[in-house]
Amino acid sequence: MPWSSNATFLVELSDGNGELLAIYKPQRGERPLWDFPRGTLCHREVAAFEVSEALGWHFVPDTVLRDGPAGIGMMQRFVEHDPEEHYFTLLEKFADDFRRMAAFDVVINNTDRKAGHCLLTTDGRVFGIDHGIAFHAQWKLRTVIWEFAGESIPPAACSALQQFLASLRSDVGDRLLLSLDRLELDAVRARTEHLLATGVLPEPDGDYHSFPWPMI
Repeated sequence: MPWSSNATFLVELSDGNGELLAIYKPQRGERPLWDFPRGTLCHREVAAFEVSEALGWHFVPDTVLRDGPAGIGMMQRFVEHDPEEHYFTLLEKFADDFRRMAAFDVVINNTDRKAGHCLLTTDGRVFGIDHGIAFHAQWKLRTVIWEFAGESIPPAACSALQQFLASLRSDVGDRLLLSLDRLELDAVRARTEHLLATGVLPEPDGDYHSFPWPMI
């Protein structure tokens, strides 16, 4: 995938009974970042999938850690999508999906939600991809999804967040510790608790670069 900032490949997977396409991001192809530990981006992609599933929102395509041709890395099911569509073109029709995605990005502390990271699949679903720079223990939310800032979180989303918070004390928390460190997991819990306590989606931080660049 030639326009990716890290080594990213479109691969074909087969188990002998069937084949599917996947995105493969090997750990050794990750560009070092000053504020994220080296070699952890693939693990954060897996953690984002775990959170999406635990919330019941299923925004993130199936994502696992596997040993591939270039070593250990993230394997994510490739979703067929319309490359001309992105957050800004989809917002009006899928506003409720993006309200949930805004809350999801707070929970995972997404540092790079560009408009092009929001996909419309050929069967009419919205997915979010590229969650490698997320889950930092320090607040670093950077996203294009600010239209709902200050809005009350919908009751159904609050219920999902409550159930997710409870699950962090058991199996979901155990699985996330395979991808994150304890401090990062504690920060996930704290952000979720804060969302529920305030009941509203946050506003952009005036003292922080809250929008990614490029935005698409």
